[in-house]
Amino acid sequence: MPSPQVAFHRTELSVILSLYGRMVAAGEWRDYGISCLRDVAVFSVFRRTAENPMYRIEKRPKLRGKQGMYAVIGMDGQVLRRGQDLKTVLRVLERKLIRAVD
Repeated sequence: MPSPQVAFHRTELSVILSLYGRMVAAGEWRDYGISCLRDVAVFSVFRRTAENPMYRIEKRPKLRGKQGMYAVIGMDGQVLRRGQDLKTVLRVLERKLIRAVD
């Protein structure tokens, strides 16, 4: 039997989509994609459709006991923030929203 896929829970998605909605309203983000794989669930954010994602929000349950199962990864593959709490990890993107409003 294949192992089950990793997916975002409804509460996790509501936190992510709340940030996504604010970023769309600010004109920063335009599109998103969700991938549910065996080891990781990924929420990818795009400025335009059909391009490489600006950011990837990843959930890797296997890292729960180590660095934390949530991570925000930039376009260049650099980990911008990693941790156990999704809201705390997403704050790295909230800072960009504050700058966009100025």
